[in-house]
Amino acid sequence: MSSERTTAPGEQSHVEDDDSVCPVVESIEQIGSQWRLAVLHELQNGEYRFNELKRATDANARTLSRVLEDLGEHGFVERRIEEDAPIATYYSLTPKGRSLEPVFDEIECWAGSWLDASSDED
Repeated sequence: MSSERTTAPGEQSHVEDDDSVCPVVESIEQIGSQWRLAVLHELQNGEYRFNELKRATDANARTLSRVLEDLGEHGFVERRIEEDAPIATYYSLTPKGRSLEPVFDEIECWAGSWLDASSDED
């Protein structure tokens, strides 16, 4: 399926087709919601039980369940069930999820430089 865009003569079109999605946009679609980011960021600290993660992120159980399932389907989070009584479910990052650590570090650095500065410019 192709997108069409009219351009003036000599002007280059920046839209090629729907199959060539910008990698940044595609990445943000996978990790970019408030709750996905909160869970991914928190799991950088290690393995969590469901209720520990719920408290740490302030997410409600339904939202957290949905987010963990989604992140698992995309390969960012893995689930481990401990069968001993009491049964416990643990969540941790996969190597793909851990690879986001430098991304979070850069976002924190950027936020430290620009978020306070932007409120001064308002």
